[in-house]
Amino acid sequence: MKKLVVIGANDFQNQLILKAKSLGYETHVFAWEEGAVGKQSADYFYPVSIVEKEEILEKCRQIKPDGVCSIASDLAAITVNYVAENLGLPCNKTEFTAVQTNKYAMRKALSKAGIDCPKFLKAGEDFDESMLEGFSFPIIVKPTDRSGSRNIMKLESPEGAEQAVKEACAVSFEHKAIIEEFIGGNEYSMETITQDGVHHYLATTKKFTTGAPHFIETGHIQPSDLSDAVNEKAKDTVFRALTALHVENSAGHSEFKVDENGNIKIIEIGARMGGDCIGSDLVYLSTGNDFVKMVMDVALGNKISVKPSIGKSAEVVFLFDEKDLEKLERVKQEIPDRIYRISDIEYENMSHVVDSSTRLGYYILTK
Repeated sequence: MKKLVVIGANDFQNQLILKAKSLGYETHVFAWEEGAVGKQSADYFYPVSIVEKEEILEKCRQIKPDGVCSIASDLAAITVNYVAENLGLPCNKTEFTAVQTNKYAMRKALSKAGIDCPKFLKAGEDFDESMLEGFSFPIIVKPTDRSGSRNIMKLESPEGAEQAVKEACAVSFEHKAIIEEFIGGNEYSMETITQDGVHHYLATTKKFTTGAPHFIETGHIQPSDLSDAVNEKAKDTVFRALTALHVENSAGHSEFKVDENGNIKIIEIGARMGGDCIGSDLVYLSTGNDFVKMVMDVALGNKISVKPSIGKSAEVVFLFDEKDLEKLERVKQEIPDRIYRISDIEYENMSHVVDSSTRLGYYILTK
């Protein structure tokens, strides 16, 4: 029986654990025990934080896994690549970790590759408003190395910039923020899988957010509403970006905007599967391609195969407040046959949603 190490055990990672078990793999899961939904699903669970790379590597030398993987987490991807590279298993090379997980390093790499980027700079605790000279407003301030809409702020003027930078630095692992000119247009993401440096397109997702100032994601739908021509243009841009970031053996989640003239502007790229059920559920439901299995196949060195899309529709809707819960009840009554899954509801977060991690829950619809 092949052994698969999974880094992380939250609700999204649990879909990976369950899929691995259904395919007959022995699962070894590392995660902080609090909130580890996948603990009960795993064959073997190790209560080790996913940032403890050396401790996980030492244990994996004993386990002797056939693959190491994770989904939907930049932080977990860092450990996946570190452990897998040291064990001689397929992964993205650790020398390119920074350009794949740090938003500032990523912007520099994309700019160097000739991919259109907004004006940007890195800021720390020594930031002052004079550093914004030459910037066009509005601007976006966010941590250089976090995801999940944590401490994102849109500003229409320099007023409030110092506080926004301070708050972004406070949650950043390197205590830095990136400031960049705001990109207008509708927001999308492209879901890809790369093996041995060859990029494969899976789906394009239309994304919905709360808008300014924090842009917390409220839902996603596949397929998107992009025309074939614009989607092809986006695919070309995304593939060039993935190559520039040295993504060679992993899923890809590339967020971008399309302006009124059809121009593609990269927001950021994750060298991992998209979270929020995009990769774990929507891609399979809308295209018929098992994205989760592909992630495992790449990690295990199995040859992947991408099938033509089945052309169905799938969407995830996130719950923020009482009105959303009331809407869910109507959905249960009016279109119960379209419900694919409803998550557990975190009622204690009511009125306290500040980022993606504090939303009340979600439901997934198909047709």
